[in-house]
Amino acid sequence: MRYSGDIIEEVRARNDIVDVISTYVNLKKSGSGYKGLCPFHNEKSPSFSVSPSKQYYHCFGCGVGGRVYTFLMQYENYTFTEALKYLADRAGIKLPEGEMTEEEKRKASLKQRMYDMYKAAAVYYYYQLYNSPKGKDAYKYLKDRQLSDDIIKKFGLGYSNVNGGLFAYLKSKGFNDGVLMQSGLFSMDEKRGAYDKFWNRVMFPIMDINNKVIGFGGRVMSDAKPKYLNSPETLLFDKSRNLFGMNIARSSRRKNLIICEGYMDVISLHQAGFDNAVASLGTALTGMQANLLKRFTDNILVTYDSDEAGRKAAMRAIPILRDAGLSVKVINMKPYKDPDEFIKNLFASEIHPLLYF
Repeated sequence: MRYSGDIIEEVRARNDIVDVISTYVNLKKSGSGYKGLCPFHNEKSPSFSVSPSKQYYHCFGCGVGGRVYTFLMQYENYTFTEALKYLADRAGIKLPEGEMTEEEKRKASLKQRMYDMYKAAAVYYYYQLYNSPKGKDAYKYLKDRQLSDDIIKKFGLGYSNVNGGLFAYLKSKGFNDGVLMQSGLFSMDEKRGAYDKFWNRVMFPIMDINNKVIGFGGRVMSDAKPKYLNSPETLLFDKSRNLFGMNIARSSRRKNLIICEGYMDVISLHQAGFDNAVASLGTALTGMQANLLKRFTDNILVTYDSDEAGRKAAMRAIPILRDAGLSVKVINMKPYKDPDEFIKNLFASEIHPLLYF
């Protein structure tokens, strides 16, 4: 949208860049400015600098830089108008009506269509779980994992058919080929045409912190590889910036957050009453995920798998979490391999180790 230069400057002046960036990055005073680990690339030594006098940020490692609007556009993938509205709301400024540019209209329309499409896909997968012949196998798999119908519904778990059908379903809902092929939900084959990338998998909708579906994870019900398949990065989904279960955990009344490795770990913990559990999305923990955690808590419990790979992942995650300004404790789950097994074996007993942290 087009707004006057006076409005744009007033909103910028009412949002100190240090205050805004501090909600994303753990900044420490350094001379006349502030320094922290860059949220746009992985680094061990802080090269991200914020100047309160110039109201400007710059990373000497990767070269990004700009003012407060630019930071939000880069970090949150906002358009300029979205960044302006966010900052205006933050400062309590009521914006006058503006007119969107053609590019803003195009991008906003595409993002909304993708949100609508992912929501429709989640509904489709959920329906297939309960109503398709093969969906019964997926439902049995989830019940064998001791999940209740309530927790299945809470997380919107579903099933992706062997023979597809999602593409035709979404086409019937009015989504065009261009949007569908940008979704990351389909693969293209000369013989079969477009088909469901997640076929014959239990489906886990991935939601952002505003409860909007932005992608999916799919798990096979056998020993086939890969065991888990995640959505590729799209206009809406960036796995390095999001955490599975954060849309629920953000509202938890507990004073800490539990970080796990897998979807089932998170769901099992939530079913056991630990609604503060989240998981990274098929990748090692990133600085941006640590910064997201910092927005909602100061204390993290790490409950990675107890095998060698899990221990190494925990050792890599600890400094990233601490650099974001978080206090970290690691839960020793031995002899159990992961939080899912840990909960199933110990939660029914009188001792609940997680309750003491």
